[in-house]
Amino acid sequence: MTPTPVLETERLLLRAHRIEDLDAFAALWAQPEVVRFTSGAPLNREDAWRRLVSHRGMWSLMGFGYFAIEEKATRSFLGSAGVQECRRAIAPSLEGTLEAGWIFGVEAQGKGYAREAMRAVLSWCGEAHADMDVTCIINEENEPSRKLAAHLGFRERARAQYKERPTIVYWHD
Repeated sequence: MTPTPVLETERLLLRAHRIEDLDAFAALWAQPEVVRFTSGAPLNREDAWRRLVSHRGMWSLMGFGYFAIEEKATRSFLGSAGVQECRRAIAPSLEGTLEAGWIFGVEAQGKGYAREAMRAVLSWCGEAHADMDVTCIINEENEPSRKLAAHLGFRERARAQYKERPTIVYWHD
């Protein structure tokens, strides 16, 4: 099993998801305004549990995955960010790449946490998986994530339909 590294930034601790995160994790995934561009619909606690477990499992199978994002000052769970291998039915294919993603609760949005967390994630990817491309997909209507992706150095590679929604495929420079 590949242990999840712990990354620190000025304000954040990026660590493995834990069972104790379930209630905060489920609350985040139950927010319609948070999930409208990801799952498309709020998740119930059972489905949130499956997602949390899959975040941990990705580390075991692939040697990378999503981090739980915790605010250092308050020890509050803010969201998740990292990379994954989803084997999505999308063209161009993202298989064999580190597909980046981030999700934060409404109360944590607009404070620079996603940018701070993803800078740490991308730095770690450059050290631990330098031989792999980093990609991401973003719903065409998700302007805040599109701006963040551009700021982080992602460039549009293609436009596609993913699960019947207009999606932009990005590669990291």
